[in-house]
Amino acid sequence: MKQSVAVLGLGKYGKSIAETLYELGADVLVVDIKEDLIEDFSGKVTSAVCADLTNEEETVALNLSQMDIVVVAMGGNTAASIMAVAVAKEQGVPRVVAKASSDRMASLLKKVGADKIIDPEEEGGKRSAHILFSDMILDFLQMDENLYMIEMKPQSAWIGKNLIELDLRKHHNINVVAMRKHGARWGFVDPAVKLEKDSSLLAVMEKKDVDRIARGKENKHAKG
Repeated sequence: MKQSVAVLGLGKYGKSIAETLYELGADVLVVDIKEDLIEDFSGKVTSAVCADLTNEEETVALNLSQMDIVVVAMGGNTAASIMAVAVAKEQGVPRVVAKASSDRMASLLKKVGADKIIDPEEEGGKRSAHILFSDMILDFLQMDENLYMIEMKPQSAWIGKNLIELDLRKHHNINVVAMRKHGARWGFVDPAVKLEKDSSLLAVMEKKDVDRIARGKENKHAKG
């Protein structure tokens, strides 16, 4: 069953998340006060509505109760963000994600019911720092305060060996969930396949292990 997602606000962040969610197969509603943006997005998502999100009546009329997720993407408009979060929660939306441009704004949005606060600039900075700092990390997604999903290159010592031999979970606290070669699609892990120089691993690991790998250090306290 498709998820229904409303993205409120079509700034750079809102546009990006709306387009990506639609490409991933979600039913996406976008809302913004600018008619030109709504016209531009009318063919890129499931539906597009022009509305003033600082106006309570217009926000309530969106009937967000039909949505599985509401993304409030107006980090620069505190009043509109508070209104949208409050209405979404009052209408029973299970998950409301809100963009915040400051700690104070994040605090206010949590108080009116936001389930998750997003700071794209801070998260983007963290992601870029890990990628730039490490020769192994190709991409980076923080799932919560402790757990990360990482696209990474194999260490040179891993080349020519398979995951059974390497036992990365035991020796490095790395849980590999998918593999691919350069230019190919991701596939489920075959632990008997030997790693090559152009192999990439999609792995889940804890924050301390991401930081350790970024610094190129071995795990001296691996489980097992």
